[in-house]
Amino acid sequence: QVQLVESGGGLVQAGGSLRLSCAASGSIFSFPAVGWYRQAPGNERELVAVITSAGTTNYADSVKGRFTVSRGNAKNTVYLQMNSLKPEDTAVYYCYVKDLYGISYWGQGTQVTVSS
Repeated sequence: QVQLVESGGGLVQAGGSLRLSCAASGSIFSFPAVGWYRQAPGNERELVAVITSAGTTNYADSVKGRFTVSRGNAKNTVYLQMNSLKPEDTAVYYCYVKDLYGISYWGQGTQVTVSS
């Protein structure tokens, strides 16, 4: 069982930046996939960015060039650096990991609101 806690969300003006952090209850260094999803009101949860254990990254087209996912030096952290934020980035952002058995875990979410 892995517990995930996100932090770093908040209210920011369009064009601004935020950095989300995710702290896991144990090491996630060897997990095949860790990253971030988001869900806006009335929408389905969607992939934002994922990084594999090999360091390969995958981004939603809507955030490419603006967001960066990374693993922290500590073996239980994941970050999402969000630059040039747009109002359409407003959503609840969820940390996500998939363990070695293919089981997925989710954080409780952190709200990101971008004002125009």
